[in-house]
Amino acid sequence: MHPRDQTIFALSSGRPPSAIALVRVSGPQARRVLTSLAGKLPAPRQASRRLLHDAAGQPIDDAVVLWFPGPASATGEDVAEFHVHGGRAVLATLFNTISIIPNTRAAEPGEFTRRAFENGKLDLTEAEGLDDLIHADTDRQRRQALRQLQGLLGHRARDWRERIIEASALIEAGIDFSDEGDVPAELLAPAVDAIKTLHDEITKVLAAQGHSERLRDGLVVAIAGEPNVGKSTLMNQLARREVAIVSPHAGTTRDVIEVQLDLDGYPVTMIDTAGIRETDDPVEQEGVRRARARADDADLVLWLVEGERAADPDAVRLLRKSGEGDRPEGPVWIVRNKIDLGAAGPRGEFAISASRGDGIAELVDALVKFASDFFETTEGALVTRARQRDLLSQALNSLRRSLELVEEGEELAAEELRAAAHALGRLLGRVDVEDVLGAIFQKFCIGK
Repeated sequence: MHPRDQTIFALSSGRPPSAIALVRVSGPQARRVLTSLAGKLPAPRQASRRLLHDAAGQPIDDAVVLWFPGPASATGEDVAEFHVHGGRAVLATLFNTISIIPNTRAAEPGEFTRRAFENGKLDLTEAEGLDDLIHADTDRQRRQALRQLQGLLGHRARDWRERIIEASALIEAGIDFSDEGDVPAELLAPAVDAIKTLHDEITKVLAAQGHSERLRDGLVVAIAGEPNVGKSTLMNQLARREVAIVSPHAGTTRDVIEVQLDLDGYPVTMIDTAGIRETDDPVEQEGVRRARARADDADLVLWLVEGERAADPDAVRLLRKSGEGDRPEGPVWIVRNKIDLGAAGPRGEFAISASRGDGIAELVDALVKFASDFFETTEGALVTRARQRDLLSQALNSLRRSLELVEEGEELAAEELRAAAHALGRLLGRVDVEDVLGAIFQKFCIGK
C-alpha cells in the first residue's frame, strides 16, 4: 500500500506529561480506529465522552472523542480525535493499540498538513503561513503568519492566474482566427490591457514587501567593541538574565553568544561578540573573526566604549573589514558605558551603566523605534518567503516579456503568458512543485 493511502496518527499537542493530550488519526482506517477503541461511532463533529479500550478489552482512559468524516475535515480525509489525559503511560498504550490495526502508522513531520494540501484544503502559501504561525515567537510574527494562513496571497495569486489564462485565451483565439480580418485586433487589445494591469498589480505587491521576509527570522543586533567594555553585562541587562559570562578579564568572550528577544512584538536576535582588537592569541583571533563576520551581517551594531574614552576609529574600522572589504549594511550606534563612573559622551551617543541599568530603558526604546522603522512596510505585506518572491518575480518578468513580444508575434506572447501562469501555479503548489514539498513539510512538527 502506498504511504499516502495508509492511515496516520500522532500526538498533536505538547510533550507529555500534560493535563490533556490530543491524538489525531487521519485516513481510510480512522473509522475503524475510533470504533475499535471507543465502541459506537459518535455523531460527526460532536464531542462524546467514551471509555477507551485496548485490543484485549482492557480500559485505557476516560476520554473525549470526535469524528470528522471526509471530505469535511482538516485533511480532507476521515479524521478521528482522541482527547485523553496526557500521561506517558496513557499515550504509549493508546499509540500501541492504534498501531496494531492494519495499515496504520505513525505520522511523519508535517504529514497532516501535507495531506490537507494534497486534498485541496489549503494551498502552498497557506501551508507556509501555518508553519510560520506554529513557529511565531512574537505578536507581529503571529499576525503576519495569520494573514498568510488566511490565504491573502493565495487568493491574489489565484485571481492573477485566472486573469492571465483569460488574456492568453484571447491572444490564442486571435491566432486561431487570424484569417478573419479584424477579429485578431479586437481580441488583442483587451488582452494587452489586462496584461498591463496584471503587471502593475504584481509590481506593486513586490515593491511593497520591504523587510517582510526578515520578520520571520527577526532583526539582528550585534553588541561589539573592544575587550572588557561591558558587552556581556549589557547583553545580560537586555536579556534580563545571565546569558553571558561577565568577568573583569579581557578576552573572556571567545565566541558569539546569541539570545532571542521580543521588543514590543518585534523579534530581535541580540549577539554578544568577542572583543574587537588585534591579538596574537589564535583562539581570540578566531573569536574576533567570528565577531566581525556576525557584525557584518547584523542590521544594527551597538559599539560600546568605556567611560570617557573616545571610540577607537581603528577598532571600528577593524569591525567593518570583512573578507571582501565590504562595509556592513547596518548602522553603528556608539553606546558609552559606565556613566556611573562619570562618563559623558557627545550628543547623539547613548550613555548607559550596564551594571546598574542606567540608560537601558532609553536604549531599548531606541531599539524598538529602529525595529519599527525597519519593519514599517510589513503590516500589509503579502510576500513573506524568498520562494514566493522568486516565483512572483518570474511571473512578472514573463508578463513584461509578453508585452514586449506581442507586436512581434502573438505566439511568442502567448508562450510567455503560459510561463507566467505556470509560475503562479507553482506559487500555489498546484503544478510542478514536488521537489519543494519535502523541504517545506519536513520542517513542520509531528502531528501537524
